[in-house]
Amino acid sequence: MQLSTATRHRVPSTIHVPTYDRTGHAPGVVHLGLGAFHRAHQAMVFDQLLAGGDMRWGIHGVGMTRPDLVNQLRAQDGLYAVRIASAQGVQWRVPGALWRMDVATTARDAVVQAIAAPSTRWVTITVTEKGYTPTLARLLLDGLRLRQQGGLPGLTIASCDNLQSNGHQLQALVSAAATANDADVVHWVQAHCAFPCSMVDRIVPAATPEVTAAAHAALGLQDTCALSTEAFWEWVIEDRFADPADAALLQSAGVRVTGDVHSYEEAKLRMLNGSHSAMALMGAVTARACIADCIGTPHIGTFVERLMSREVAPHLARHDWADYRDALITRFGNPYLKHSVHQIATDSSQKIPQRWPPSVLGQMAQGASFEHHALAAAVFLRYTLGVDEQGEAYALNDPQAESLMAIGVAQRTEPEACVRALLARQDLWGNALPGHAAWTARVTHWHQQILQHGVDAAIQQLLEQNA
Repeated sequence: MQLSTATRHRVPSTIHVPTYDRTGHAPGVVHLGLGAFHRAHQAMVFDQLLAGGDMRWGIHGVGMTRPDLVNQLRAQDGLYAVRIASAQGVQWRVPGALWRMDVATTARDAVVQAIAAPSTRWVTITVTEKGYTPTLARLLLDGLRLRQQGGLPGLTIASCDNLQSNGHQLQALVSAAATANDADVVHWVQAHCAFPCSMVDRIVPAATPEVTAAAHAALGLQDTCALSTEAFWEWVIEDRFADPADAALLQSAGVRVTGDVHSYEEAKLRMLNGSHSAMALMGAVTARACIADCIGTPHIGTFVERLMSREVAPHLARHDWADYRDALITRFGNPYLKHSVHQIATDSSQKIPQRWPPSVLGQMAQGASFEHHALAAAVFLRYTLGVDEQGEAYALNDPQAESLMAIGVAQRTEPEACVRALLARQDLWGNALPGHAAWTARVTHWHQQILQHGVDAAIQQLLEQNA
């Protein structure tokens, strides 16, 4: 028997399930990018608001390209279980905020109409860095045009992903995609819509058969959409809303509303995401499957702690960075998450430019060491070989995979040339690092050590030299 509206009464009473009316109200939120992260993060915040009696937060979820997930969720009436696991224990919840589902590529008009619906107040977006495209902007513009023509209020359009200054970038993308025929709607958007920046933080691994089996055991029902996540979550959003009263509502659900998202944003990008990328690449090359396997290896754990403390933290505005660092190390070691290194290494060419260069440049400006980042960059080059140190091949799931592997293929015979070729790329390192002699020298050094002695030995050598 499958989890659904009809069977939710069979879920054990110890597990939270939605008891509010999920069919008598129209959704108030359109979410673009219906993946695991949204369902374990914003959807659970909105579920809390719905459970409190505010029925304006139901979600019309839009998968951008994945009909399989949408079909699975439809079969379960938008219900799914979330395992929240930490060292303190495990609990399950079934959030009920997801009311309708569509796929943008096959039901575009339905998505446009949803954005234009009178009940819609918010659009939330989780499309990752590579999803900010003219296609996304056009989808928004078409829906917003219908709102303007219908005399409806403006929307809060909130980006909920790792892109820095995401709200500003989304608003600029929408304006840039506009044609001469869109002048009226662009003016209306500027006057009536809000594009707050936000920082979102919760580790949500891709679903696995183990999670599916655990959900079945906990619920007594089949759930093909079950997820696992951690107890920690953080949503910091700019105090910029189409309806200013939403600020207090979100705060009541545990969201941090502030005028300074940037300090939280940069701390997450450089500490959590930057460390994640480094560990994911190390794990992929050394055949460690999960982040917990990496952080649980003493020399990698020490490397990550020093990376954050010595090379990242000096350039952050987040004052509680030490507490945040300690929380991250604990979170990385959560044995329930089983966060695949290859999942995190996906799209590294899109992620590294935001995560590493700002800290390297900050260290350079202070005349301080950037050895940890240089070693991480060397591991990234080694990763492009597409085979781990045990001889097992893996795929580079990256939009730049072809060009990266073209650089990496010759690193055993011409390692220094490969380092120079990788470090010359401004799409990865920005304008300042390519051609920087000291940066090139240190990445070259660590790349040589990795090729000759392996990643683990190189890390241990760095720690001994920089105790």
